[in-house]
Amino acid sequence: MASSSSSEEEEDQKLAQIAHHVNEMLVLLGEDPTRDGLLKTPSRVAKSMRFLTSGMNRPASEVVNDALFAETSDEMVLVRDIDIFSLCEHHMLPFMGKVHVAYVPNGQVIGLSKLARIAELFGRRLQVQERLTAQIANALQEALAPRGVAVVMECTHMCMAMRGVQKTGATTISSCMLGDFKGDARLRSELLQLIGMPSLSHRSGSHGVSMSATSSSSSSSSSSSCAPPPPTRTRTARVPSFPTKAPTAKM
Repeated sequence: MASSSSSEEEEDQKLAQIAHHVNEMLVLLGEDPTRDGLLKTPSRVAKSMRFLTSGMNRPASEVVNDALFAETSDEMVLVRDIDIFSLCEHHMLPFMGKVHVAYVPNGQVIGLSKLARIAELFGRRLQVQERLTAQIANALQEALAPRGVAVVMECTHMCMAMRGVQKTGATTISSCMLGDFKGDARLRSELLQLIGMPSLSHRSGSHGVSMSATSSSSSSSSSSSCAPPPPTRTRTARVPSFPTKAPTAKM
């Protein structure tokens, strides 16, 4: 009980300090923090920032727990279209998009929801997309020791859309390929076909995915990939998305 109450007091102190500095920032920006709309803004921002960075100093083992199960399957397991949100560490502005996580089992599988939870854990930190992609892949490799791991992420960065070059249509694609995915071009190609990136799969070399920038009439893309350690049918799970209903034209 004592340790619980002390940790709560410590958290309250951190929130109060963050709120104090947010209040000072509002003043420096020329705002009046005593007006109705801003009275509770410092405390709201403090709580928001603590939530958005709640993955800091938390190990992936905390969310994996014991959700590992013996299984003889050697087929690719893919969960695609996982929503991902994080904060750019350079400007503390959001970047968001989708992450696709795949692995080839090596005697055991992991609960499917854990793939999303691992991504969420590392997303709730101050990040850069390249590091976030690699951290998800390396955490899965460490927890499961599969034959291979692949993580591909597609995000829009508010630091590019709201400020700076202000390119609202730009999408950044990053990847991390480990084990079989790094060494087997056919396996990589199958993965990229499944996640809907056939143009990238055609450009894959024999030593890892080489993603050249691709673009459409409304967007441009940049890409990067990662490294380290050790032909198949597939089992896939997709996080569903629901299309918005197109507005009907008024007569």
